[in-house]
Amino acid sequence: MRLASKLTLALVFVMCAALSLYGYLSVRRERALFEADMRRDEHLIGIALRAAVVEIWRRDGMGEALRVLGEASEREDGVSFRWVWLDAPAGDRYAPALPADEIGELSRGNEVFRVQREDDRSGRFFTYAPVAVDPARVGAIEISESLEEEEAYVQASVVNTVTTIIALAALSGLLAMTFGQVLVGRPTRRLVDKTRRIGEGDLGGPLLLPQRDELGQIAREINAMCARLADAQARAARETAARIAALEQLRHADRLTTVGQLASGIAHELGTPLNVVGGRAKMIARGLPPEEAAESARIIAEQADRITRIIRQLLDFARRRIAQKAPADLAQIARHTLVLLEPLARKRGVALRLDEASDAPARAEVDAGQMQQVLTNLVINGIHAMKRGGELTVRVERARARPPADHGGPEGEHLAVRVIDQGEGIAPADVPRIFEPFFTTKDVGEGTGLGLSVSYGIVREHGGWIDVQSEPDRGSTFTVYLAPSGEAPARPAAGADAAPAPRQGGQAGPAAWP
Repeated sequence: MRLASKLTLALVFVMCAALSLYGYLSVRRERALFEADMRRDEHLIGIALRAAVVEIWRRDGMGEALRVLGEASEREDGVSFRWVWLDAPAGDRYAPALPADEIGELSRGNEVFRVQREDDRSGRFFTYAPVAVDPARVGAIEISESLEEEEAYVQASVVNTVTTIIALAALSGLLAMTFGQVLVGRPTRRLVDKTRRIGEGDLGGPLLLPQRDELGQIAREINAMCARLADAQARAARETAARIAALEQLRHADRLTTVGQLASGIAHELGTPLNVVGGRAKMIARGLPPEEAAESARIIAEQADRITRIIRQLLDFARRRIAQKAPADLAQIARHTLVLLEPLARKRGVALRLDEASDAPARAEVDAGQMQQVLTNLVINGIHAMKRGGELTVRVERARARPPADHGGPEGEHLAVRVIDQGEGIAPADVPRIFEPFFTTKDVGEGTGLGLSVSYGIVREHGGWIDVQSEPDRGSTFTVYLAPSGEAPARPAAGADAAPAPRQGGQAGPAAWP
């Protein structure tokens, strides 16, 4: 669609929307004023009739009072007056036109106003003026007026508004299209042709636009750009070969550095399972009985799975994907994680328990899969630390906390997910290194040293941090702090993605962590 057409449609749309809103509000205002006038008029009429009816009723009786009401109804054009008893049954000549539950305020001596509309929006406006003539019954004067005049007025207003909107929209659209083609459409087409030629490599033929507006300025800047590009083409041709050679050397050096870092990190972790695989394969090659060969094959498969897990953890740490964040219940994530890890915990004599400290949902903007990975790492580490069994608790609650210095931000309310174990604790000297990649104090075969590193990186990407509290031989608590859903997480300080010393609160983390 052409720019001039878009501008025209936008102008017409905005004008129609503004006029439609104005017309709608005007009709509502007129309807409200009309009904307010009817209410005021009927209120004044009710006051006058009530005084007259009470006087005549006391002096001449009910019949004379009703006769006066009938004469008043005949004299008023479009307004009728009736005497009603609130307790009169339906169908009785003195029964109200509206249900008794809608006008129950009459029993308290209050005047009642009601609008009764039909499906075609016609109807009547009712006013009930209470009259105290009988202590035992509640009587009132029913004043009703047709709404046909109001509806006719409203329909006329709607027709006038729609006609005005259509006329103004057509006129505005025509003027906008005409001026848009002259001031925008033609200059834009010339600019497009010029840029197309530049894209094809034609830098000659300056573009001349006589107008002194933004489009003319763009044309002049394009001409100047073409001149600079022509000068740069010569220099670029001379520098291209040298730049390509330098770039290839830099890329080669970067690849060597990355390969060296990865190789030094995984060499030790892969050595043990590879030795097991090699030894068992040699045993099978020498010819074992079928039962021993099957056992060796099973061990080879287990070690191969272990190698796969190590490589996958390494890739997760080295190639973390962008978090797909959405509001999620942390308690629900924790519940799913504990169900997943229940068999492992039962095998080691550890009981898992979820403690939801608050009835309010603990919702945060997180990637549910990544957050489950964090909790899985923390819970598994806690299970490994509890060599004598016991109870491991995951607690989800709201807590006030101040972010660490490398994270930044003021003290405030956060969502806290605490993993509390009864394990062996950790030596104070090891605390500053627990988030370093490949650092571990677990037994051989129980960890790769990547779990806490991956967890730390995920939590930092979510704008949170991990706090560690522990005492040797008395267990440990790892707490993940996150911003509640709807609150922007604090930005980590520059360079905060490097593994720092954890917040300790004067204490250490668990011995079998990372």
